[in-house]
Amino acid sequence: MLIDFAKIPGSAQLFLDYVNDFEKVKNYYNINFRDEDSYKDVFEKIQNPNGSAIAEIIKNQYKDFNYSDKTKSNIELLKKENTIAVFTGQQLGLMGGPLYTIYKIFTTIKLTEHLINNFKEFNFVPVFWMAGDDHDFEEIANVNIVNNENEIEKIIYSDGKEPDENRGSVGNLKFEESINDFYLKIESTIRQTDFSKDFLKLTNHVLNPKLTLAESFFKLIFQIFDDTGLIIFNPQDKDVKKLLIPIFKKELLDFKTHTKDVLLASADLDENYHSQVKVKPINIFLSDETGRHLIEPVDDEYRLKGKRKRITKEDMLKMLEEKPECFSANVLLRPICEDYLFPTGFYIAGPGEVSYYAQAIPLYKHFDLQHPFVFPRASATILESNIAKILMKYNLSTSQFFKPLQELKDEVLNSVSENSVESIFNSATSQLDETFAQLANSLEAFDKTLSNSTKNSAEKIIHQLEILKTKSLKAQEVKFDATVRQITKARNSVYPNDNLQERELCIINFVNKYGFDFFDWLYNELDIHEFKHQILEL
Repeated sequence: MLIDFAKIPGSAQLFLDYVNDFEKVKNYYNINFRDEDSYKDVFEKIQNPNGSAIAEIIKNQYKDFNYSDKTKSNIELLKKENTIAVFTGQQLGLMGGPLYTIYKIFTTIKLTEHLINNFKEFNFVPVFWMAGDDHDFEEIANVNIVNNENEIEKIIYSDGKEPDENRGSVGNLKFEESINDFYLKIESTIRQTDFSKDFLKLTNHVLNPKLTLAESFFKLIFQIFDDTGLIIFNPQDKDVKKLLIPIFKKELLDFKTHTKDVLLASADLDENYHSQVKVKPINIFLSDETGRHLIEPVDDEYRLKGKRKRITKEDMLKMLEEKPECFSANVLLRPICEDYLFPTGFYIAGPGEVSYYAQAIPLYKHFDLQHPFVFPRASATILESNIAKILMKYNLSTSQFFKPLQELKDEVLNSVSENSVESIFNSATSQLDETFAQLANSLEAFDKTLSNSTKNSAEKIIHQLEILKTKSLKAQEVKFDATVRQITKARNSVYPNDNLQERELCIINFVNKYGFDFFDWLYNELDIHEFKHQILEL
């Protein structure tokens, strides 16, 4: 089953036009991801000056892992001039983060295979960029699990600091001993199945106080995807940052020109849509002992956001040469860094990323780079068989679950109840409206002011009727308690926390119930060339 993104709450119009009517947005993106006839022309414009250096860095990042022959081969292919990277990335998250991270990776792998079969004169390799430079700890320090009561339970990892404290780049953060409590909470929350033992073994392996968040994330993604040949890349590596010195230097020196073009593109975008990212003068962060801070221009010097101390241009450039690992790109410069390091032909993007690429593309000409095709990731909801039975029982479609829960419950209860509370009170309200309208007309013959008095009386009675209706709906819920629980259970699975399943749940819920074969099933079911929301029946 497929659902058009337009029917999903919160879908941005820019993304809708991008996937459904590219002609409307072609001026922002220049190249159309659907136009396979244009692929070769773009591939031939892509340069690969850093391939050999990147391959050696990746080998070093993998030195402690026994990785597959397919991954080894793909790393070697990066050295070749005719190699194209199929790229994606995501902010690090505990236990892999939301399901859409997995969908991104599968889209990357499946698109790579499609290209290998159709463009024989090029090599294609899938690459995942671990965005560990981000510093929003609170956003990633939790997972949502459907517990034994079929409720969404948020399990939070606390490192003992204030939630909004600037910890610097999250990838460098080493787990505290409290990660053991986080693991134990997962263990006690999940339902025990035939697959729990193997799942918990992996979970314990990646939630270890000896690891950083980046190391934990790498281990998990490696365990799941290494056999596919996916290259997992850590851009926080000091040797990577050395390669990026020219990019950071140019941004620091030429930011005025860069910002002007990005602002123009953003203003153009805002005429018809909504720009995703608030433009900053400089697209670089600098990390120090107090955290990760945006660099801001002050006259001919710089300072870190929120700090008074100025840094001269000479000192900033010296720091860049001596400590490049302290510098990192923001969301608009990150694509430039990716495509400077790798010969990127495609970036697999979520809806938000599709939007911000429209703002980032003007930067490419300043760095003499060809921007990639922006290919929307697969989007899906997994419909388990027990949930599908509930939908069938009450004759519901998946898209109906996008409604507010109370509205959904009322609809279902009215359909199963012999006496619909909704219809009873609609009828009563209609009759009262008619009665009071007649009464007002009759009384107006005696005294015109009685018409207003009648109206006020009617409003008071209708108000009391609404109170009675609310009580009646609650009574209906009590009477049909089993139905309410089933609908709530289904919605917590299909549309948890009033959001798409792929944004709220992680792999925990499915690997624990179905084992690691779940990934093989998911790989086979996802259709990467179907640019609608997919309902996958498990």
